[in-house]
Amino acid sequence: MKLLLSIVLPLLFICQATCQGNKLDYYYEIPTAPTEYTAGSVAARVVDGLGFRYYWGTEGLRQEDLGFKPSDEARTIEETMDHIVSLTQILVDAVNEKPFGGVDLEGKSYEDKRNMTLRNIREAGEKLKKSSSEDLERYDMIFSSSNEFPFWNLLNGPIADAINHVGQIISIRRTSGNPYNQNISVLRGKVKN
Repeated sequence: MKLLLSIVLPLLFICQATCQGNKLDYYYEIPTAPTEYTAGSVAARVVDGLGFRYYWGTEGLRQEDLGFKPSDEARTIEETMDHIVSLTQILVDAVNEKPFGGVDLEGKSYEDKRNMTLRNIREAGEKLKKSSSEDLERYDMIFSSSNEFPFWNLLNGPIADAINHVGQIISIRRTSGNPYNQNISVLRGKVKN
């Protein structure tokens, strides 16, 4: 009986951890599409697309990749990641109806920054999935009392900018000799078998 328990209990713990899924692996594949088109579900799908691309664009970066930049005028991959953290913080603050409070990246590792960004994207995506058109009207980007922008600007500003910068990371990592997983299908939002 003790032998059986010593085998079964660890397997149960492993299954529990695996079955629940790692919250940071949420964007390993793009979440299932909503069943209906609403303002919130469409916005959420764009954010989920960002999450999927970011997950794979930043997965497995090496230290030499983080410091690599293709020219003197360009940002390094890590500097680009820092910018994306800020963009996703603007997004999550807006959907939580809070002014942008900035981001403190002092002493944060690559993994910390990556996880922070993925959490921001997921939180915003989850909130948007439940949001109505009226909710979106309240999701303003607020930088100061005299510097506010409606949700429309969030779409063509920080969200589009973040997607663009993920593309830059993918391009730069190819140049540094560490291309991202070629089995990624951004169309399907899945890893090809």
